[in-house]
Amino acid sequence: MNTATELRNKLRSLDHKGYPAYKDLKGQYNFGDYVLSIDHVQGDPFASPSRLSVRVEKAKAGFPAKYYDTKAKRITLQDHLTRLFGRQVAGGSFQAKGSGKSGLLSVSRCGQQVLERTAMRVKDGDLTLRFEAGFPANGRTINARELEKMLFDILPDCVRRSLYYSKIDQEKLRQAICLCEDQQYIRRCLTEQNLCAFVADGSVLPRESGVSERPMKNAVAFRSPESLRITLNLPNRGPVSGMGIPQGITLFVGGGYHGKSTILQALQNGVYDHIAGDGRELVITDASAFKLRAEDGRSVTGVDISPFIKNLPNKKDTVHFSTEDASGSTSQAANLMEALESGSSLILIDEDTSATNFMVRDDLMAQVITPGEEPITPFISRVRGMYEDLGVSSIIVAGSSGAFFHRADTIIQMKEYIPIDITRKAKAAAAVYMDQGAGVAENTAAPDAADFPPFNRKRCPAPDMALRKEDRIKMKAMGTSELSLCKENVELRYLEQLKDQEQSMALAHLLKYAELKMMDGRKDLRQIGDLLEEQLDRSGLESLFERGDVSSQLARPRKQEIMACINRYRKLKI
Repeated sequence: MNTATELRNKLRSLDHKGYPAYKDLKGQYNFGDYVLSIDHVQGDPFASPSRLSVRVEKAKAGFPAKYYDTKAKRITLQDHLTRLFGRQVAGGSFQAKGSGKSGLLSVSRCGQQVLERTAMRVKDGDLTLRFEAGFPANGRTINARELEKMLFDILPDCVRRSLYYSKIDQEKLRQAICLCEDQQYIRRCLTEQNLCAFVADGSVLPRESGVSERPMKNAVAFRSPESLRITLNLPNRGPVSGMGIPQGITLFVGGGYHGKSTILQALQNGVYDHIAGDGRELVITDASAFKLRAEDGRSVTGVDISPFIKNLPNKKDTVHFSTEDASGSTSQAANLMEALESGSSLILIDEDTSATNFMVRDDLMAQVITPGEEPITPFISRVRGMYEDLGVSSIIVAGSSGAFFHRADTIIQMKEYIPIDITRKAKAAAAVYMDQGAGVAENTAAPDAADFPPFNRKRCPAPDMALRKEDRIKMKAMGTSELSLCKENVELRYLEQLKDQEQSMALAHLLKYAELKMMDGRKDLRQIGDLLEEQLDRSGLESLFERGDVSSQLARPRKQEIMACINRYRKLKI
């Protein structure tokens, strides 16, 4: 391993040379308290920045083992240190001058969620921090003195202030770890108490704006209805009360702008842990929950949608349904069946983003269009069997139809952002309504609607041989709305639980890895999803990079989004 002095000497020897000479700097350099690794050097000052990493040994970093002795606490520690380093380099970025990206220092920008990222890895107490730097140049001529300032003056100070336990605010780190322990305790309670979700009293659910994840100022604090209030004795905060949403079928209703969609959004984001001050840090949802919606125009490959749609007039196969341009109902049926395939045990639905004919059929329509003429068995006829036969719960937001009053176990009205349990009232009104001969007909669905029918669970993707012949596979992510793999775009915009562009970029790498390493015509998609999860749990996103040049800006997505991405890949072959 080279010394820091040797790096300084190399830099000075490169001054005023052509920019490609910077590539001679690749390697590891011992700075005493840490090792600096120059992993990838950009081609010119206008290209993507160079990738660097810093490694600090356990003995020098000094973080207590109790802060990383579980996976959740390790991820929280990694997240906290990434944020600390990010604040430090924000002040040091572009202090060195030059053309293009010269002087840039950047690390993953963490949002409100606590995500596992390649930017920081804690392993047995050793730290590895990955970040980006724009190597300075004047035009395309090396400005080594400015890079020397970055690597020997600015960077050491950033490292010293963020990666050593003795130098950071230890109380804030302790609070972050305590919050993590409380969040994991609630997640265990969900399983033990047969709950789908928990929303703590005092939570702030509304967001600052439609494009901001920060909490709204002066928002109405959440208050649980008495009938659903439970108290959990958290290991650090002690007794915390809130609304426990039981497994089964839960319906949120109410007038417009009273908070129905707001609580659903909080619940769909509750699959992630949130940082202190977010307002939703104690809103915890079943980690496998999937937000279901219609998705007109999406590609569907070999999905069994027959529990909902069959006997199409064109004789199209719905047991192995494929289309390049799905309708609202077929896309929502496919999304649901794929969610079941990914292992989701909770489905979240907002009627505003659903296909009406997929969700319900009213009595009048059933009288005019007989069941034999209608190929769709609506969700309302399957939701009970989905829970009783498959163990999959549903949380549904409805503002214009009372059709689900008959099926729901729990009915909650949102009134001025406060939930009110109206289950008895709504059930009584529904019974009177049915006695008068109106409403959703109980006999409009297929005869076997009471039980969720068997369906094809084995979809085995064949390898894409053309992709395997590519010398260089290019990948790109466009926010959380789209990614591309070898110029083939994959639409992600309707995966509403995808929160970070780094998750999108990770999906591109995972799709590539699955295509090249796992799809062989024998493994089904459930097996591929499980294998990817096992690999990420064991070795992290770093394991996707065979040559060791790990991207510094990836965040781990859930299995639900991994499989949803694979399913939306238009070159998928089943």
